[in-house]
Amino acid sequence: MELTREIVRRFNQVYTPIFPEPEVLLTETQKLPGLDGRKMSKSYGNAIMLSDSPKEIDQKLSKMVTDPARVRRSDPGEPEKCPAFQFHKIYSTPEEIAEVSHGCRTAGIGCLECKKIMIKHVVAQLAPITERRAALEQRPQDVEDILLAGNHVAQQKAGETMTEVREAMGL
Repeated sequence: MELTREIVRRFNQVYTPIFPEPEVLLTETQKLPGLDGRKMSKSYGNAIMLSDSPKEIDQKLSKMVTDPARVRRSDPGEPEKCPAFQFHKIYSTPEEIAEVSHGCRTAGIGCLECKKIMIKHVVAQLAPITERRAALEQRPQDVEDILLAGNHVAQQKAGETMTEVREAMGL
């Protein structure tokens, strides 16, 4: 990111301002953990796929690792050390996060109860994507048309930008 920003700054300074300087977009949760607590990656086999059904998502997230110090249901936990809690930060409401956090620290709720609250939100948020994907799988020609149209728009925009760049550089 920083290299791109430096190139943009230098080009805009030497020639004429054409390129907007990219801004870093950070979220509260910078990295979504995988089902095993490591970085989520399909090559690790610990990912939730957009092609997964709600049932598959539920099964995968129900088995997700939690706070390693919380061995028994009666053991208090530390939400910040729990990979599943990172999902709560993204998907759950502030009230649910507070409830789950307190329940975990006091052993008031079990890890599966905690995950079920988060799972309903993950499934709900992924539902429109899953439905759209399933519909597009039934019509592969529509997917091809969408990709071709997007490619055409991208080529047009890139061509316009390159024309501006060549003019600015005197080429």
